[in-house]
Amino acid sequence: MGNALIEFVSMPHTQHQVDESALTLGPDNMHPDTESPSFNPSYIKARSNIVKRVPSGSRRVLDVGCATGATGERLKELTPGLQVVGVELDPEMAKVARTRLDEVLVGDVGEILESGALEGQRFDCIILADLLEHVVDPWELLRTLVRHLEPGGTIMSSLPNVRHVSTIFSLLFAKRWPYRDRGIHDRTHLRFFAQRNLKDLFEGAGLSMKIAKRTLRLIETPHRLNRYSWILGFPPFRDLVTFQYLILARPLDR
Repeated sequence: MGNALIEFVSMPHTQHQVDESALTLGPDNMHPDTESPSFNPSYIKARSNIVKRVPSGSRRVLDVGCATGATGERLKELTPGLQVVGVELDPEMAKVARTRLDEVLVGDVGEILESGALEGQRFDCIILADLLEHVVDPWELLRTLVRHLEPGGTIMSSLPNVRHVSTIFSLLFAKRWPYRDRGIHDRTHLRFFAQRNLKDLFEGAGLSMKIAKRTLRLIETPHRLNRYSWILGFPPFRDLVTFQYLILARPLDR
């Protein structure tokens, strides 16, 4: 894409009074004027595991892959004066996000960075929630985004764990790659990571990373048996039932 495909939207943010049900949007409780039934419900919820880990004192946040802006909106409600800039590839989702966030860049994040649209802008926290697995070159993207961090800034990323037992079971016994419409094996994923791949990914970008949270599931899709995942939540089985990693990373030289 060329620069002509990148649209910059700046809108004043209006504070919203939102009840907790708005944080778990689905087909039955979407905002009628802003949400579309065609949006994947997995991508339009405010991510509470992200919200509560954004460093206190943050003044500017970049949410890459902000979808409809629900996470950024929640952050702004909790931190008056916080500025949230979003990047979103889907134009329809971006239309919703621009009613919630301070600024929205519409287009491919790599093209946006290459265009210089974020030149000179720095952020206390950069959110990459379920994004890096969708990018052709996540290694280069991370190296570029590090240059947009304030001193002491944080990159927060959630990524699916391809070493989950469901991958191994499917390959060994079903003799197939388990393509799905969401989750670890989402058919739109371009890259796959296990724990050691994450270390290489972040350290290769000059970042020190730590695993802030593991989401454990015995079965990849929602299932009543997942409530017992904690039973295997210790080495060497823990990685096999880790559905998703939440990573906090900071530059090594800051």
